[in-house]
Amino acid sequence: MEMKRRELLEKCAALGAMTIAGGAMPIVAVARAWDDAEKRKTPTPWCELGPFYKRDAPHTTMLRGANDSGMPLAVAGTVYSVNGNILQDATLEIWQTDNAGHYDNQGYLYRAIMKPDGKGGYAFESVLPGHYPARVAQHVHYLVTAPGHKPITTQLYFATDPVFQGDPDKNMKADPLITSRELIRAVVIKGDPGTHIVAAVNFDIVLEKA
Repeated sequence: MEMKRRELLEKCAALGAMTIAGGAMPIVAVARAWDDAEKRKTPTPWCELGPFYKRDAPHTTMLRGANDSGMPLAVAGTVYSVNGNILQDATLEIWQTDNAGHYDNQGYLYRAIMKPDGKGGYAFESVLPGHYPARVAQHVHYLVTAPGHKPITTQLYFATDPVFQGDPDKNMKADPLITSRELIRAVVIKGDPGTHIVAAVNFDIVLEKA
């Protein structure tokens, strides 16, 4: 098991192998600052809210019905602050089209509000969203808020989307509304092909402090 950097710094200091110029900063403080820098995370890139957001969606983690068409989708992730701390008190609002590319603007199908668990984790089940004429790539919308942090609107995209032709790095701009390659995530197919398969995606959210 690798020695943590803080432990390494402390051992070096004890052996006289490391000094701090002027003695102004204790070695433990240096180690703590080093650890904090390692924990720091890059904020999730912004992506536009879009015209189909609706308030007051149901509080649920199951967006798909038992007989809904389309590839079952399971999305999971953790909500963090940029300093690497989990945000248990965040609120996630999520919405998407159905498999055929239709938003439910009369009701709340494929719309949900959820809270992270005690470890900052969230998860929901849905179907891979469809394509629709005004947009090129499949996507899931997010609006995420947390006390003391800036709210973010963003979108999750899928590396398996045919519009990327197997190479999201090269073809990301096939959809001009995609703001960052970071938003296009790998899809892992899980389950038994003979009975039930699901497209699994990990999508962490990182919020900036207000």
